Amino acid sequence: MAIRNLRYEGDEILKKVSREVEQIDEKIQILIDDMIETMHKYNGVGLAAVQVGVLKRVVVIDLYDDKGPIVLINPKILKTKGEQEVEEGCLSFPNQFAKIVRPLEVEVEYTDRNGKRKKTKAKELLAQAICHEVDHLNGEVFVDKIIPGTMEYIEPEK
Repeated sequence: MAIRNLRYEGDEILKKVSREVEQIDEKIQILIDDMIETMHKYNGVGLAAVQVGVLKRVVVIDLYDDKGPIVLINPKILKTKGEQEVEEGCLSFPNQFAKIVRPLEVEVEYTDRNGKRKKTKAKELLAQAICHEVDHLNGEVFVDKIIPGTMEYIEPEK
């Protein structure tokens, strides 16, 4: 396992659409492990492969509950319900936070790291994280969707 280099605001790769994963091979498994380790190092809730420079439809999410990290390969949002105004940040936009409107609930279909197709319903923070990471796979970043005038820059602690 290894910490991967994050891609940051202004990097053109963040605007590119990620490709479907055709086969879950050893390279994808290593990518997943590295993404989880990288996400944890930077205290992130989610990370898309594009954020470490890999244009593959792979997402990892960890709500730091007793369930451990969730891996979504080729995720597709099937349905959304309701809306919530949330404070959001992104590892590719360090120390920047803004309000954004996200669905309150989503239904998502994906493949897990063992190759099983799954469908799940997610609410609140998990729904928010799934939408944020799927946006990354589609070349969209949260700063494109913020409620105008809500962007804040938090000075990092020295």
